[in-house]
Amino acid sequence: MGVDKVNTQAASSSIDMFATHYLKEVACSSSKLQPKSNYRIIYGNLNRLPKQVRFYVEENAKVCQPEAIHICDGSEKEKDLLLYILQKEGTIKPLAKYENCWLANTDPADVARVESRTFISTEERHDTITRTKGGVKSMLANWMSPQDTEEALHARFPGCMMGRTMYVIPFSMGPVGSPLSKIGIELTDSAYVVASMGIMTRIGQKVLDTLKEGEFVKCLHSVGKPVTSTGVADGIKESWPCNPKDVMIAHLPERNEICSFGSGYGGNSLLGKKCFALRLGSILARREGWLAEHMLIMGVENPKGEKKYFAAAFPSACGKTNLAMMEPTLPGYKVTCVGDDIAWMRFDKNGQLRAINPEAGFFGVAPGTSMKTNPNAMRTVMKNTIFTNVAETSDGGVYWEGMEDELPDNATITSWLGEEEWSKSTEKPAAHPNSRFCTPAGQCPIIDEQWESPEGVPIEGIIFGGRRPEGVPLVYEAFDWNHGVFVGAALKSEATAAAEHKAKVVMHDPFAMRPFFGYNFGHYLDHWLSFQDNNKLKLPKVFHVNWFRKGPKGFLWPGFGENSRVLDWMFRRVNGEDCAIKSAVGLIPVPGSIDLSGLKEEVDMDELFRLPKDFWQSEVRELKNYFEEQVGEDLPVNIQRELQKLEQRVQSEL
Repeated sequence: MGVDKVNTQAASSSIDMFATHYLKEVACSSSKLQPKSNYRIIYGNLNRLPKQVRFYVEENAKVCQPEAIHICDGSEKEKDLLLYILQKEGTIKPLAKYENCWLANTDPADVARVESRTFISTEERHDTITRTKGGVKSMLANWMSPQDTEEALHARFPGCMMGRTMYVIPFSMGPVGSPLSKIGIELTDSAYVVASMGIMTRIGQKVLDTLKEGEFVKCLHSVGKPVTSTGVADGIKESWPCNPKDVMIAHLPERNEICSFGSGYGGNSLLGKKCFALRLGSILARREGWLAEHMLIMGVENPKGEKKYFAAAFPSACGKTNLAMMEPTLPGYKVTCVGDDIAWMRFDKNGQLRAINPEAGFFGVAPGTSMKTNPNAMRTVMKNTIFTNVAETSDGGVYWEGMEDELPDNATITSWLGEEEWSKSTEKPAAHPNSRFCTPAGQCPIIDEQWESPEGVPIEGIIFGGRRPEGVPLVYEAFDWNHGVFVGAALKSEATAAAEHKAKVVMHDPFAMRPFFGYNFGHYLDHWLSFQDNNKLKLPKVFHVNWFRKGPKGFLWPGFGENSRVLDWMFRRVNGEDCAIKSAVGLIPVPGSIDLSGLKEEVDMDELFRLPKDFWQSEVRELKNYFEEQVGEDLPVNIQRELQKLEQRVQSEL
């Protein structure tokens, strides 16, 4: 994205002229803003679309009534045009300190995933929701009947794009043409969404050429604010149009369709992300025998030059991006990043589990990211990045909590809410806790050379982890695959700002997928367990990590780059090294087997691996209650047995 710096003035003049003509075309498309059946195509060629894509566009244009249609090609010219339009509308502003970086601030009512308004719609409720005990509300999915879904969508979408342009985004989740990739078509009335999707996915004509007459996932999005002849619906021009009152995100698996209304933010509107890649993706994966997971993918190379790939599941804002882009402190180790958020994994003909990152960018949580915690992320976002809801410094840079040591001398801060000369004394954060950076993955300095490999990278270890301040050891390995699935099912963590929950509350987040399951969680567990039955598969080892255990003086483990010492132990376990002993919860490191050489601070390893009996007795009781209430009769027998085994080990071994 961005203007060619070799001839900035000429390029700027060119885009000004083109954009002026473009906007005139939009204005000329209709002067009366009334329903119509013919639409002015102001960019692209409707006739070049595959037949089923054109039908999808025309069908929804009749309902949504846009003023004009723009078919995206993903070109640099188009990217510059979108940025021009967004800047003119006041949605984004340039950040002078960096190369081609932009700042957007949303409506304060539109800042996070809206899980309470996110639904899966299937004919059979049981396909989506487990049969919970005693009528307890399921925390693992929201179901809505097809009839109610249709009624809710019909109340929202007709006429919702009046006065706006409908953008048609052909996008590929995964490298274009890879057998592991999938294609979607998103229709949206938000140029911000198009610009962000251009970073987060591969978009344009190549995608359409690959699609031809094949299947695609239908993605319909609207900010829900039609424009009247006097302005937006309420007569006020908005830089961030949205409709928080009527937000709804509906997934219709039987139609391979997602419909999102009212929010212009993040995963609510970038429909390739959580909606497609995880909710619908997990359903497609089950149908076709693979896995769509909320996992980073990283390469780990040891001092001997051996390399292994790991996938890791952490709830949002629990250090997942930090781990994916780690700078190891252990001499001779190297980490490379394939992806920081989502993994699509499939066993190949030789039984090897292979993974692709279906995304093309990083949509990372900004607060807590710094040169100390994640220098590679900071280096990545210094160009071609859209920042949302972060603070701005007076020298044209960005600021958020965690960047205190990087604030230039004499620089003042304007908060994400527009408060000038912000200071900590206001007792409000400078950046929203869920503020984000949207940046191209390819410019990450440690991006893996195989990150766009069509066949994917070989996964030899799967890691689960969350924020557990007490009781849970630094690392342990599952006894076998069934036990590993149990470990994922039992995953818990402090809640994050990415959703509608207060922080510091420890919540169940099985497989770090709690907000993203596309179907019945019991059936999801059955799907994972089913791979155990195929003796031709090379099942990865499964681990659990906890960087966040606390003692009287704070965290017991230094974390960040020092986590490479734990990766080293897991690497050696995958290699078959005998450096683990059995414990009540799993296989833990033999004392002294985690390399602490050169560690600058003293670490109480005994306390890090202490397993308090009362804590684990409580953990077993709580897990038993959780499975009974939330999964009920859908809980697989093998998971019940693993819980019983854990209870017996806690009683007899602790």
